[in-house]
Parts: sequence; C-alpha cells; structure tokens
Amino acid sequence: MDRRGSVVEPQSGLPSPSPRDPLLSPDSHMDVQGYKWVRWRVWLCRLAAVLSLGVLLIVFHWRPRLAVLARCCSCPLALADILLLRDSFGQQHVVEVHKVEMEEGRSVTCIYPLTALTLHTYIRNHISWFVFSLESLGDLEDMEWRDTVQLYKEEKTVLRYYLYEGMRYIWLDRKGTFCRVSVLNEDWSCRDLYGFQKGLSHLEQSMRRHVYGPNLIDVPVKPYIKLLFEEQSVTLRNMARLVTNVTVRRNSGVEECVSSEDLVPGDCIIIPQEGLLFPCDAALLAGECLVNESMLTGESVPVLKTQLPAGEGTYSSETERRHTLFCGTQLIQAKGGGPGGNGAIAVVTSTGFFTAKGNLVSSILYPQPTNFRFYQDSAKFLLVLGFIAFLGTIYSFVVLLRTKATWVEMVIRSLDIVTIAVPPALPAAITTGTIYAQRRLKSQGVFCISPPRINICGKVSVFCFDKTGTLTEDGLDVSGVMEGGPSGFSELVSEPRFLPPGHMLSGLACCHTVTLLRGVPLGDPLELKMVESTGWTLEEPVGDGKVLDAEFGGHKVLAVMRPPTSTSEAVAILKRFPFSSALQRMSVVTVAHGGRSALAFMKGSPEMVASLCQAESVPAQFSSKLRNFSSEGLRVLALAYKPLDRNTDFKTIERGEVEKDMKFLGLMMMKNLVKPESPEVINILRQAHLRNIMVTGDNILTAVNVAKSCGMVGSDEKVIFVNATPHTAQSTPTLTFNLEEGGNIDTHSSVEVITQGLYQGGFSYHLAISGKSFAALCDHFPEYLPKVLLRSTVFARMTPDQKTQLVKELQKLNYRVGMCGDGANDCGALRAADVGVSLSEAEASVASPFTSKTENISCVPLLIREGRCSLVTSFSLFRYMALYSLIQLCAVLILYTVKTSMADLQFLFCDFFLVTLLAIVMGRGGPSKELHSRRPPATLLALPVLGSMFIHICTIVLGQLGALFITTSQDWYIPLNTTVYGTENLPNMEDTSVFSLSGFQYIIMAAVVTKGYPHKKPFYHNVIFLCLLLVLFAVMTWLVVYPGPFICELFKLYNFTDMDFKVLLVAVAALNLLICFVVEFLIDMGLLNCLRLLRGSRESKKQYKRLDVLLSNTPSWPPLNQPLPPTNQTVIFVS
Repeated sequence: MDRRGSVVEPQSGLPSPSPRDPLLSPDSHMDVQGYKWVRWRVWLCRLAAVLSLGVLLIVFHWRPRLAVLARCCSCPLALADILLLRDSFGQQHVVEVHKVEMEEGRSVTCIYPLTALTLHTYIRNHISWFVFSLESLGDLEDMEWRDTVQLYKEEKTVLRYYLYEGMRYIWLDRKGTFCRVSVLNEDWSCRDLYGFQKGLSHLEQSMRRHVYGPNLIDVPVKPYIKLLFEEQSVTLRNMARLVTNVTVRRNSGVEECVSSEDLVPGDCIIIPQEGLLFPCDAALLAGECLVNESMLTGESVPVLKTQLPAGEGTYSSETERRHTLFCGTQLIQAKGGGPGGNGAIAVVTSTGFFTAKGNLVSSILYPQPTNFRFYQDSAKFLLVLGFIAFLGTIYSFVVLLRTKATWVEMVIRSLDIVTIAVPPALPAAITTGTIYAQRRLKSQGVFCISPPRINICGKVSVFCFDKTGTLTEDGLDVSGVMEGGPSGFSELVSEPRFLPPGHMLSGLACCHTVTLLRGVPLGDPLELKMVESTGWTLEEPVGDGKVLDAEFGGHKVLAVMRPPTSTSEAVAILKRFPFSSALQRMSVVTVAHGGRSALAFMKGSPEMVASLCQAESVPAQFSSKLRNFSSEGLRVLALAYKPLDRNTDFKTIERGEVEKDMKFLGLMMMKNLVKPESPEVINILRQAHLRNIMVTGDNILTAVNVAKSCGMVGSDEKVIFVNATPHTAQSTPTLTFNLEEGGNIDTHSSVEVITQGLYQGGFSYHLAISGKSFAALCDHFPEYLPKVLLRSTVFARMTPDQKTQLVKELQKLNYRVGMCGDGANDCGALRAADVGVSLSEAEASVASPFTSKTENISCVPLLIREGRCSLVTSFSLFRYMALYSLIQLCAVLILYTVKTSMADLQFLFCDFFLVTLLAIVMGRGGPSKELHSRRPPATLLALPVLGSMFIHICTIVLGQLGALFITTSQDWYIPLNTTVYGTENLPNMEDTSVFSLSGFQYIIMAAVVTKGYPHKKPFYHNVIFLCLLLVLFAVMTWLVVYPGPFICELFKLYNFTDMDFKVLLVAVAALNLLICFVVEFLIDMGLLNCLRLLRGSRESKKQYKRLDVLLSNTPSWPPLNQPLPPTNQTVIFVS
C-alpha cells in the first residue's frame, strides 16, 4: 500500500466554490503522508530538547515536518499513527490518527454489545445508507468489508479517523485513503431522505453517532494566560456552541426529546410550531418554515422554506437551499407538516463542522492564507534581518574572542545579537494598526471576521456592486400592470386592484411566498408590495386546517387569498416552488373554491417567462415594450398561467412539469429608486480612480439606467452592448458590439449605427453585457474576454455562479476585487472577492469577511480609507521595528568593539518604556477624510522604502559614532578599564553617551516613519502619540542633563559634570532629528525617482494595466457592428 495519498473530496458538479463556502461543497485536495511512532526516536528527541534548553522544540514548532521525520518513520496510511498534511496553499499540518475500539460488551457509544462479526452483518443487512454510500466508491465483496470498520483477530471493531480544522476524516480501506465523513451521505437522493421520515432506531442512531461524532461546533479555548491577549476565543466559542433539546422520531413511532449534541445524519426531527434556533443542517420534508438567515447570507428578510420535492436527483444543500434548514438560523415559525398539522418535519443532513454554521466558525478559526505582497515581503525582510543578525553574531564572536572573554560569555552575548536584530515583537507590532482599524470599523457598524483583509482593502482597484437592495432601495412601488396575449398588450393600468377579475389579477394575488407571523405579513418586499397593490387578503390555516381543506375540495391548503369584493372568488395555494436566482422564476399551484379550476401561476424575469410560454401566447410587441420600460429604469416582471388537471396529485407534482407550456398573462412594472447615498459614494470612488462595476440579475436596460442614475456611467459617456451568441445547430457563435441606441438584448442582432464621433472627441465608453452573453463569451471568445472585462461596467441577468466567476476572472487580470451586496444571492461572489462586504444586521456572516449594519454603500469608502490607513500604519510599524532593532544592534556592536556593553536595565528601558509604548500608540492615528487617487504601496521592497531605511541607518550609525567620538575627544575623558569586560565595566563614559543618543533615536524614528497625508491624518492629530513623544523626549533629556545619583546607579550611567557636553549630546540628537525629517521629506517628494530614470521605463506587472495601455493605443476597439468569429484560446499576457 502507498505511503502517500490524497484526501478525496467529493465533486459537486458546481463551479469551484470559494474556500469554506458553507453553502457549496468544498472541492480541495490535501496531500497526506503516513508515519508511525518510533519509540527510541521519541526518547532521543526528548533528550535533545532538554540538552538544547528547548531550542529544538521551537524548531519543531516552526517546522512540523522536521518534528515528524525526527520522531517517526514512514509507513502505509493504513498503519499510520501520525499524518503529515499539505493543503492546497502549501501549508503543512500534523494530525494524530484516532483509533476507537468497540469490543463486545465494552462499546462506549453502542447501546447493544456487538462483536465485530455481528456489527458487520448488521451494517450489511440493515444500515443501507452505509452500504450504498460506500459501494458507490467501489465494488465491495462480503469478505473484503474493511471500509471504516476493520476486522481484527481479537474480534475487535476499530474505527480510524483524524480531525482537521474540526472536521472528521475517516479511513476507507477499500479506497486506501481518508475521506471526509460527509462522503457517506453525499449521494443521498431526495427520495432517500423521505425514506428517513419514519425515524432511526436507537441502534442505528448510536452507530451513526460513533462514525460521525457529536453534533458540536467546539471551539478550542486557549489557556488563561493566552486569553488575556486573545479574548475573541471565548466570544467565538460562545457564538459557536449550540446545544438545545429537540424532538426526534424513532422507527418504532415513538417521539423522544434528546440533546442536539446526539443528532446524526438521518435523524427525523419534529420542529415545533413556534420554531427554534436550529442546531444542524436538515432537509425539510413536510410543512413550511419561516427562517431568519441573516447570520449566513446577510439577508435580513425572513425566508420561506418549503418541503423538498421527492425525486431521484441527488440532494445538495446548495441546489435545494429553499428546502434546507441551516444550522445557526432562527426558525421563526413552522406550520403545516407536523403532528396535527402544526410544526414541520425535517431530516438531518449535516452535523458539527460540516454544517453551514460550522463553516462560518471554521472560516474564522482557520482563515484562508492571504496572498498579499506586504505579508510576503515581511517574511523576506525578516530573512534579511536574520542575515544581518548572522553577520552581527560573527562579528561579536570575533570581537569577544579577542578580548579573551569566557566561552559562556561569548555564546550568551552572541545570541543576544539574534534577539536584537530580529525583534520577537515584530509580528505583533505590525498588527497594531489592523486592530485599531477593526475597532474603528466596529464603532461605525462594520464588523470583520478576517482582520488581515483590512490591509487588503487599501489595495482594492475595482469594486463590484449588486443592484437591488445595494445601489437601489429594497422597497419597491408598483408603477403599473399591463395584460398581454396573442392579440397584443392592453392599456397600462396604474394599480393591479383596478384590473378586471381574471387570471392576471389572481396571478398577482397568489404567485408569492408571503406568509403570516402573528397576523402580520412577512416576505420579500417586492411580493409584499405586489400583494398589497391587489387589495386581496392572506389567510392561513388554523390548527389542523381541515376547515379550509374542506372549503377547497379536500386539498391540503397552504394559504388562501381572498378578494376585497365578491366579483372575484377566493383562491387557495396548494404548492409553492420558491424563487430561484439560477432559474429566475417562481411558481404556485392553486385551486378555486370547491376545488374547481386548478391553475398554475408563474412569475419571473420577462425573458425567462416568455421562453417557457407557448410562442403564440406572447405578444408581438413583447421585446419593444420590455425595452421601453427597462430603459426608464423600471423593474419588469412577467406573469404566466397554465390550467392543470383537477385529478393531478398536487402533493407530488414536480416543478418541471408545472413550469412549461405556460400562457403569457402580462407585465408588472415596479419603481426601483436609487438610494440617495449611492451617487455620492460612486462619485467619491470615481474621483479616487477606483473602477465601479454593477453586477445584477435584473434586465440589462434597467441596469444601464440605474448605472446612469448613480453615476457609474456619465452623461457624456457612451454605452455599448456586448452581444455574444452560443453555438447552435443552425448557427456558429458570434460576437458583436452595438451602440446603446441600437442594442438588442433579445435577438442579439446588429443594428446599423453611425460610429463617427465615438472614437473622436475623447468620449469614453462603457460596455454592458448580459449573463447569456457572458457565458457565450467565456466559452467561445476567451481571447476577447480580458478586453471586455476591462471596459465593462454593467453585467446584467447574472446568476449567482456567474457573479462568482466574474470576480475570479477579474482577479486573473491582477485586480484586487471588492464586492458589495445584500448577501442573498451574492454569497459566492462575496467570498471569492478579495474584499467582500455584506449589508446585513448580523455582526458575523458567512456571506463575507465584512458585514455592515448600514444598509447602503457608504461603508465602502470608509472601508477603503481604513484599509489604506491600516496598510500605511503597518508599513510604518514594520519600518520602525526594523529600525529599532538596527539602532540597538549598532549600539551594542559599537560597545562590544570598545570592550563594554549596555546594562540590563538599559535594555529594559529601551525595549519596554520607549519602543513598546511608542509602537502601541503609533497605530492609533485615524484615516484621512478624503479618498486619494493614489493607492499606498504594498511592497516593503520598493525603492523609496529601502532607500529611506538605508539612509536612516547611515545617519543612525554616524550619530552614534559621532557621540562616541565627541566623548573620547574631551579633555576630561577617562579611558575604559581594559582588564574587565562587558557589564563589569559599567558605568563608563562610552556606554552612557551611546545609550543616551540611541534613546533619542528610538523617539526620532517613531516620529519620522509615522506617515500622515494622503491616507492618514497628520501624526499631530494622534494626541496621545504626540504627547508621548514629548514626554519621552523630555525623559531622555532629563536622563542626559539631570540624571541624579540614584538614577545613575540604577541605570549604570556615568554622571557627567560638564554641562556643555550634556547640552552638546542633546544638540546631536536634535541634529539627527532634523536630518531624518529632511531625508524623509525629500524621499516622499520623489528624491529617489532619478534612480528609476537610470533603469528606464518598465512595463507594469499587472495584466490589467498592460491591457489598458494596449486598448488606449487601439482607438478602433471595440469594432462596432462587425460580427467576430470564435477563438479557442485566451490571452494571458499582453505585451
């Protein structure tokens, strides 16, 4: 058997999701290597750790692979005690393989004592879920049953698994690999789930709990000492831990109350009518539930969940979101499915860290490594400091060797150089700015679950916005309705209540998912407005609902819509197929009073509804009417209906059977007003040279109108529609570009337009593209995709998967992408973006790293300003900590050279009283009020950064040598005692002068490297920092001028009596301050730019910048009204 393997992750068939997206199946792979403990190696490592005074343990902590190789030997995965994992980001992790033995009469979790043979027989004969799930991985023979449960000579049953990031991976012997335990229930079909409605037996439940583990999201809390610095661990654990009592149904028909910790996949849960905080992921099999999912999606509007349709298709929580109850969501109300018609029934599909809430906690505990150049350069810079430390160690060792110091003294003093040159507090110091930024964001209603992303906000170059609920208001007002049919459209009616009785009015009143909570209608704002405009009232069953059932022919009624007058008759809703962004429609099945005239109504995007209608029922003016209404910025919905056979089994009827061969009813127009904050924010972003993109599921003409209203498209800027058609049996793919006046989104036809003037006069242009054209562009025209992405501003009729794909394609062009949405249909895009902002009332959301309680896009400039401020602060702190270490290193090496050293209290004073206090308050400076057009640098290896640090180091060394030279040139100078070395030679004049000047230099560098304009307020706005600078400068001046006998004795300082000399030392420090400020000012003004002229102009490393230069020099692009042929490859690099 191989010693090496990979964790098998099930393929979902969906586009690859972003890491730890709770609503999509992960699709990552890990490289796994097996190792077995070698006892003598373990004991040898323990001895080496003791002899090295713990240094070996530090090395093992930094390099887990070395720890494994030193203590273990390689072995097959089936025999491994330890696994070395390498994830898709290249990070290595060490995990222990757990072995759980279930001996006869000694099983911990099984209620009944089982031998291995009886357990094997029981699984094969009774637990079909286990057999079918594993047999799908490969054919199994009776005598070769070794998956997960292995047979031993002692008749023991052994379960082998390991835990990684809270998730359980079990050993499948037949496959020779470890798999996520969720693979066992991944192939369940919807029909299989209905088979669990009868409930599990105690034995089945116990067996599954043994394999799946407890239904807990357990966050490890660190020891109390660490918790003093990491209080968020307790907060996260309190948020994650959810244990409650639930009612489950057993196969005997008995209902019993159990702890949610004992739930396993396959358990049948009875949901009470008043709802509960849901402890697992489950499929809803009977009834309806009103759910608040703000923690997961950021959507503040309650969502109506309906029962899962029975079918042979494989169940997926993503594709069946409208029928899935997610862990951590609040069930507000359940009805129509439980005992006596109250409550609902659901079957558990996922538990623990495999649930939606588990993925949220996992994303917080184990965030995706940030591919940010600043962090990469930080590691490189630390290596440089390490090399400097190595050189300093060699130098100090040589100097100490010449002084004939003891070997112990030489080793200790040489190791001191390492801790000085590479400051241990550096990683903590550079996060200070991020912490302050996170606090400021929280105080303004923006919450963050991934602090490293705050710095990335400072480098965002393009921001994508959802339209409805983000740029425009959530609430919609009905603008009018228009009936349509084969003979054309009727006159526009201002409100549905004025329509004559008929199918159009009934469809508007019934085609929705509005429900009642304590008599108050709840649901999507659009549907609430639609129902309100009809004047009809909603009524829901009370108790077992038999009264309403009898009124409508004995059918099981979900809700009844009653008209305000007797001119129309009441209509009962029997079944709902909720709205799906991917399908762009929803539908209901209804019957009239007494069970007569069963009808299906459908509502959705006009294009989608028309495509599902009988062609002869769609008015000939459909396209022109849709274009006119959309161009006015109205949101347009279409309705259709279909008569159904009264004898149809409405409980089992499937969506595909209902939503076909419909008859067109008409259009409903709604006003979708732009939020007052949107134009102002878009203008701020455009002035800062930040590109804005609208990504919406709405009509392309409506989207273009909103883009103009909010300022994404200027009044003097042209809009060009990109029309791409896919390959069909009758035609080849084509790509055309049409001006706004001639664009045709329905037929993709080119309209002859006059192009003269488009490329003359300096007018800019924006491309607009629909979801269908985007898909065709990606499939058949990949060569043109980067060019279209670079110039497109409006993406309309985009599905959630296409939104995610768009974000990833922009990232391929080296954009730093931001995404802002309400979270409802943008989860994938929000998670895929470098910076995702969800507009929600929840403090933490799976939808994105950032959540804003302000339900408009005013949080975006704030976030970018804070990101830039945090990034500049991180730069300043990194430079300061690096310069601090070099200041101290130079001082120590100079003193080593003259056979002396700094006292321990001098080190302590510099490290804690000066540097630590300054580093803590340096990051308090807030962001600038304006968003500047120039983004802050992201690399520490840039010429201005390296140049300024080199010049500052030179001034530091010259200043310290100057102080030493001034001291030794005085008439009263007393040479050192050469018979002793180091601290035994204290106090002395050399140490006192060098220590005094270095103390000033720590303060000087803190003031010099603290940047202000344009991304931060000037440092004098940071009052605490300014006061601290003045106080510390005064303290150092006092130590030099008036130290006093006690202080001199305490700090081992030489008490100079020459006042002129003391003033001269302070003057040298002041001169050092002046030189450093002038140097930094000149570098900020471009002093080092002359060096760039020597190397010549260089092409940008960012692909979108190179492509922008190319298109700017190609005035004939895009070619208007010229069909372009398909291409087979994409352009990765543009020269």
